[in-house]
Amino acid sequence: MEILITGASVAGASLAWWLARSGHEVTLVERAPAFREGGQNVDVRGAGREVVRRMGLEDAVRARGTGEAGIAFVDGANRVRAAIRRDDFGGEGPTAELEILRGDLARILFEAARGRCETVFGDRVASLREDGDGVEADLERGGRRRFDLVLVAEGIGSSTRRIVFGDAVRRRPLNLYMGWFTVPGAATDSSTARWFNAPGGRSVFLRPDGRGNARVVLTVRRPPDGLEDRGTDAQKAFLHGCFAGAGWEVPRLLAGMEAAEDFYFEAIGQVRMDGWTRGRVALCGDAAWCASPISGMGTTLALTGAYVLAGEISRAAGHAEAFATYERIMRPPVDRAQKVPSLGPRIAQPSTRIGIALQHALINAITSRPARAIGRRLLSPSEEATGLPAYA
Repeated sequence: MEILITGASVAGASLAWWLARSGHEVTLVERAPAFREGGQNVDVRGAGREVVRRMGLEDAVRARGTGEAGIAFVDGANRVRAAIRRDDFGGEGPTAELEILRGDLARILFEAARGRCETVFGDRVASLREDGDGVEADLERGGRRRFDLVLVAEGIGSSTRRIVFGDAVRRRPLNLYMGWFTVPGAATDSSTARWFNAPGGRSVFLRPDGRGNARVVLTVRRPPDGLEDRGTDAQKAFLHGCFAGAGWEVPRLLAGMEAAEDFYFEAIGQVRMDGWTRGRVALCGDAAWCASPISGMGTTLALTGAYVLAGEISRAAGHAEAFATYERIMRPPVDRAQKVPSLGPRIAQPSTRIGIALQHALINAITSRPARAIGRRLLSPSEEATGLPAYA
């Protein structure tokens, strides 16, 4: 079949690789003018790691890893109050055995796929019209083209999803704002990530990237009020106001934010849909089921979803059967990943100093050797690989 995939990040590049491997003619379209290299640390765990292994890319992913050894929870004087080491939960805790920058993982997948498919940058779908035999896609720059199937592997705000599914998307806000950016490394940085809480529902997550820099996540607990749709200047001003006087190394990070070229800001939430397919169009990855960054499962779900969707397309009698089986297989792991408890942000970003002390005490308790079985259930979002189908 001739298949159009929109979005050239983790889910889209994985789809292209698997479908081209099965003999389909794949066109991969990305709205960005060139491959997007940026992005923060992501985990490849459980079923996602098995998919990468089946692609023969596990060694490449491991070689580009960030080397993160765990997370230290520190106070304003940079004293460690609690810690979660990578090996505490068998490499499947908050720091997974395979930690890599999103851009590096997407690049590995894209380079593996690009020789097998047509790639188009700087374009996107303007409209879609389906008939009994296929789909006519009008590309903004590439004109009208015809495909057997269209697979949408875009982000949480997917424009192609809106064309096909309209307002069928439900957004569950998690009442968090996050800003991501990169700063140069400092003498206090190491292979251990650091987490700092300040009263008022504020947190700073500082992670190594394996390149001598630090990847920063500033989080504020606050209901969304439209700030996510305003310009970068307004968003940076908001973070400056929220974190002024927070202490620790925050002044260094706020100064670095002004110079950062990769600043990204988002109101954290989830995408929920009753169905991910319509006619000859299917959604995959964040466009279908964004579980949010705090689920720890976004990358693994993107990898496994692409594997299952491509596998079912290649073995089913027709696209309707393939899409139905894809939804049946992927719905349980997506539902599990989306069960982020409403108290989760309150525990991660406490409002008071007492709440921060209780957070540290809880982490110390569940990482102690007698309680690690409980800690693993609480802190290991891994989706097991045992249920992955085997495709020829």
